[in-house]
Amino acid sequence: MTEQDRVFQQTGRAEDFKFDERVAKVFDNMVSRSVPFYTEVQRIQSDLVMDFLPESGGVVLDLGCSTGTTIEYLTKHPKCPASTHFIGYDNSESMLDKARDKLAGQLTAQTVTLITADLSALPELPPCDVVILNWTLQFVRPIDRERLLTTIFEALRPNGIVLLSEKILVNDPVLNRLYIDHYLQFKISQSGYSDVENQRKREALENVLIPYRLDENYELLERAGFQRIGTYFQWFNFACLLAVKL
Repeated sequence: MTEQDRVFQQTGRAEDFKFDERVAKVFDNMVSRSVPFYTEVQRIQSDLVMDFLPESGGVVLDLGCSTGTTIEYLTKHPKCPASTHFIGYDNSESMLDKARDKLAGQLTAQTVTLITADLSALPELPPCDVVILNWTLQFVRPIDRERLLTTIFEALRPNGIVLLSEKILVNDPVLNRLYIDHYLQFKISQSGYSDVENQRKREALENVLIPYRLDENYELLERAGFQRIGTYFQWFNFACLLAVKL
């Protein structure tokens, strides 16, 4: 059973957010309460992935796979070809330990591989059909983001896709504030986080999570080589993008 997230209930100075053992223990609870429509996005995303997988020999990369939830969704999808191989990359060994527990059966069956790696210094990526970045690119240093997306583009086979889920900013500052206010209301009313917890988490993430505007993410994908780009889901300041390598 997933532990309840109480990471930001403590008092004292908020330190920069880290995906350490303390966070890994409660991460599944944290992300499901912090990301609006988290389960629905996973379901929609899984359906989209199936549209781009070949009947045999497909490869899916999950960059920033955390505790392996997305890979688990995909491996259990009724339309997932049996020969599809999933590779998860994460720089947090604590997160990967959770993923190893969650995906123990798939690891034994050798349909899943987990690799410790930082997204700013990835090993060479194998040819692949799908790359997933779920609320991950926002944690990559801005100076490294375009290079990462270019690396992904080069690894993708023709008609391959990248699925990018991000917290975003909007162009108009008034709307941006409105959207953030609605998000904070969501976290209080639906997720049970207190004002103090929300404030402390905001402080901890301030120098770690750096969101871009939606159009800036489009431009990054275009410069990396993607020509067919669309937004398949948006809720206020959260958006999910799909980009196809033609």
